Amino acid sequence: MGDKANAHPGAAGRATAADHPASVRNVVLVGHSGSGKTTLVEALALTAGAVNRAGRVEDGGTVSDYDEIEHRQQRSVQLSLVPVEWGGCKINVLDTPGYADFVGELRAGLRAADAALFVVSASDGVDGSTRMVWEECAAVGMPRAIVITHLEAARADFDEMTRTCAEAFGADDPDAVLPLYLPLHGAPGPDGHAPVTGLIGLLSQKLFDYSSGERKESEPGPDQLPLIDEARNRLIEGIISESEDETLMDRYLGGEEIDVKTLVQDLERAVARGVFFPVLAAAPAAEGARQGLGTVELLELITGGFPTPLEPAAPTVTTPDGKPREIKTCDPNGPLVAEVVKTASDPYVGRISLVRVFSGTLRPDQTVHVSGHGLADRGHEDHDVDERVGALSAPFGKQQRTLSHAIAGDMACVAKLNRAETGDTLSAKDDPLLMEPWEMPDPLLPLAIHAHSKADEDKLSQGLSRLVAEDPTMRLEQNQDTHQVVLWCLGEAHADVALERLRNRYGVQVDVVPHKVSLRETFAAKSAGRGRHVKQSGGHGQYAICEIEVEPLPGGSGIEFVDKVVGGAVPRQFIPSVEKGVRAQAAKGVAAGYPLIDVRVTLLDGKAHSVDSSDAAFQTAGALALREAAADAKIHLLEPVAEVSVLVGDDYVGAVMSDLSGRRGRVVGTEQAGGGRTLVRAEVPEIEIDRYAVDLRSLSHGTARFSRRYARHEPMPAHIAEKIREQAQDSP
Repeated sequence: MGDKANAHPGAAGRATAADHPASVRNVVLVGHSGSGKTTLVEALALTAGAVNRAGRVEDGGTVSDYDEIEHRQQRSVQLSLVPVEWGGCKINVLDTPGYADFVGELRAGLRAADAALFVVSASDGVDGSTRMVWEECAAVGMPRAIVITHLEAARADFDEMTRTCAEAFGADDPDAVLPLYLPLHGAPGPDGHAPVTGLIGLLSQKLFDYSSGERKESEPGPDQLPLIDEARNRLIEGIISESEDETLMDRYLGGEEIDVKTLVQDLERAVARGVFFPVLAAAPAAEGARQGLGTVELLELITGGFPTPLEPAAPTVTTPDGKPREIKTCDPNGPLVAEVVKTASDPYVGRISLVRVFSGTLRPDQTVHVSGHGLADRGHEDHDVDERVGALSAPFGKQQRTLSHAIAGDMACVAKLNRAETGDTLSAKDDPLLMEPWEMPDPLLPLAIHAHSKADEDKLSQGLSRLVAEDPTMRLEQNQDTHQVVLWCLGEAHADVALERLRNRYGVQVDVVPHKVSLRETFAAKSAGRGRHVKQSGGHGQYAICEIEVEPLPGGSGIEFVDKVVGGAVPRQFIPSVEKGVRAQAAKGVAAGYPLIDVRVTLLDGKAHSVDSSDAAFQTAGALALREAAADAKIHLLEPVAEVSVLVGDDYVGAVMSDLSGRRGRVVGTEQAGGGRTLVRAEVPEIEIDRYAVDLRSLSHGTARFSRRYARHEPMPAHIAEKIREQAQDSP
């Protein structure tokens, strides 16, 4: 790592295809919005020689946040891959958005990576959402390290932030979250703040000076070594406690001086096993500098301490029909198993799929099997097709650098897979396989849209299907009750990006309209109605009379039709016609235009004409009878009620329960969920939680999550129902 005697030289600057999984590292950057992830990626690329100045590739483009939307919003909104080379290794650095609306991109990055780098701002600290991602990584044993940024901030304190990280991430073992280096400060400026100019290695006791814009190693002065004794001893004890050599602690406690090389090797093994989590510091390079502070140390940690793709267990794989299939971990000569972790559209190239290869070797121009299952509820139909792979390339900003192949463990961009969607599996044509899909958050913010013009209407369907294919956290709904097209998103920013992509990438202009909730109607009490449809004109007339009784049924009963006609008052062949007319009118509604449910309609009597009665006439009479029965009865408007489960920190439980009550919700229970969190379960009318995804995030400072499930329809309060009826009467 950075404490090794010789730093590895930077790479030549061009990402190439890896030749063996052992030379690949896949690392994802995690952290809240504004923590400095993208700046850190660019600093790593500069230090590795992949760019000619901070954040720029050879043609002047940026290596990350190159999308026009990202430029306008000044934040990451999508997963970006930046491959760099260091010390004989190819490092695939995955930069993820920090804003909660784009957590789907983060989960894709976690799926593709073998280790995570948590980026924490010294000026902002650790937020609740970052803690939750840390816990998710811990649950699967993913190796992690922490990088503290923004040390140039006036109130930045590395020691204090290290303690904060130990409290946030080291709940089980605070001694597993320790710094490898301590910052060295230069002369204080006019504001009294002393800038960080270098680092001192706690293991090697070497000084690494970055003040010249390039890392220079030297011996520390005699007055500096005593300053690190306490931190050094604690680090050594932390490493030894996680060592696989059980004799090491006894030797250390016995006064033996443990060799630095042994400590570094044990440290690297502990990091790769996900039991020790080093803390480092990093800062971008100054104008004209070749290296940013701490970037060499960070690259050495990644290459020396993070696992190769050979170390994690092989993914769960089945055949498309669900039969289990075992594959060897990361075997370049094994059956092809690769996963699409991101899909994007290029106006010149077409669809581009970012792929992580888990087994086998992917090559240009080969025919692969594309399989996608398990996301039908989000508008993704199950599909199994064969497609020919286009060119393979490594992304670098807007550039695509051609690759000859992509072996197991590596990542690449694949062109021209027209049917491939995010989450799909690529396998051999003659040996189709399917990877288990990763868990995606449910989109819970509805966005109702319609085409702005006839020209947009013609392009809307294709634009929406492409949008959903790229982003599995988005769900497309064609609501049959409200006749609305609804995009379900993760939040307002997610919705804004979707609209902008529709407009600019697919040329579709849409209008956002108020989202409608699927209401229902039912009878509050028994009522009767008579339908009389008698018309006489030249030729055959129309003659049908029927008398019905309507009574309410328990929720979930639907519509029940009963025939109690005696004496043939309504001929047998026309009784189904009456039922058809009743059901057609029920679907249209009888009060405010919402479907009628949970009633029993009984046909009691009627009259027919030997010549003028017909199927159409009795359908009309049945509809008229139901409308008359409704006119003389009290009609309830029914609203859908959802079962809502909110996972929230204990500090916010009271605020969440109060908020749910204010939404006409009924809290039905709470239970401890561990980790200082509580699960609150409630039943809430859906009309009251249309924007709950946004409101809950604000209420809990981004630390709460919720899920919702339809429970039933139940009567709406009279004053709200009256407003709905008035709106229905006023609408054209």
